[in-house]
Amino acid sequence: MNINEILANLALLKLGENPGNYSRVDPVETANIFQSTNDVVPTSLKVAMMRLLQELEASVNIVRSKTEHLETEYRQALRIGFTQLQEAVPTSFGKLFSTYSEALSRDWWRVSKCFERIKQVNLGGGAIGTGIGIPRFYIMEVVQELQRITQLPLTRSENLPDATSNLDSYVEVHAILKAHAVNLEKMVSDLRLLGSDLVSSGEVSLPGKQVGSTIMPGKVNPVIPEYVVSVAHKVYANDMLITSLCGQGALELNAYLPLIGHALIESLKLLVSAGNTLSDNLFDGLKVHTEKGKDRLFRSPSVTTALSPYIGYHKAAEIAMLMKEHALDVFEANEKLGFIDDKKIIEILLPENLLKMGYTLDDIAGNKEEKG
Repeated sequence: MNINEILANLALLKLGENPGNYSRVDPVETANIFQSTNDVVPTSLKVAMMRLLQELEASVNIVRSKTEHLETEYRQALRIGFTQLQEAVPTSFGKLFSTYSEALSRDWWRVSKCFERIKQVNLGGGAIGTGIGIPRFYIMEVVQELQRITQLPLTRSENLPDATSNLDSYVEVHAILKAHAVNLEKMVSDLRLLGSDLVSSGEVSLPGKQVGSTIMPGKVNPVIPEYVVSVAHKVYANDMLITSLCGQGALELNAYLPLIGHALIESLKLLVSAGNTLSDNLFDGLKVHTEKGKDRLFRSPSVTTALSPYIGYHKAAEIAMLMKEHALDVFEANEKLGFIDDKKIIEILLPENLLKMGYTLDDIAGNKEEKG
């Protein structure tokens, strides 16, 4: 109604009349043009969402391209893979970044499908979607005109009362936003952990963006990951609010659409912001120290998993125990025990062999024959 008053007064000014002279141009009779809060507000919300979804789609794609670049750059940069925060088996930074790239590809695909979920609008349906008191030509043509003006893929719902009373499409779209937030949180939490002093390996350096303390000199905090984690949890909170309030619709209308819309718009803006700062302030400037990663792997008993197919579990375990007891790398421990030929163990532990998918009988035949 406020917008109708603004439009009416703008028209009056253009006509040389004083604002408020509603006998000439009336906010309801003239400016409103057969509209109802109940069809204009949800339609406006969907237009705003589509605009922001376009921004989010672009943001996700930029972050995905950055992770793809890191995946390629560090494809064979060896590191220890962890399960339950314990050293597990050899892997690479390239494989770690590939998991982020795949997750972001799914996010991009899901976000691109959100337009389909919200393209049907109830504009023209009036108070409860029945079109009462509204000319039929307006109902038939208004959404086409809106589509022409906005250049967005909007269509009139085939069931206007349904589009007015049921808001499950918002729940579905926000669930997709929540899934993206989950992927962002996992990604930045990994990188924050790898770059932390708790790990102390120095394999990963996060860009230092601000002084971390006025008391502790030289301290730099992982503020970008922390911001993204904060965004993710705000999105989770909004998801619960949207889910709860969309279920609170009563008969022909949901009175809580303003708060639902506010939460949706907030989540979209926050996720766009999180993606942009990830791209500019984390992935640009992220450093992987490949030699440190490889050295740590070769000094970790976890690397002996790669030897099991060649010498069996028990001998591999002996090498692992010797490495632990005497702080040896895998090559030094094997040299003492003599389980594998020196040239062969170097070959086994080449990045291309450690990172390939599984092994074949031909891979292990040579060593079995030599030790047979």
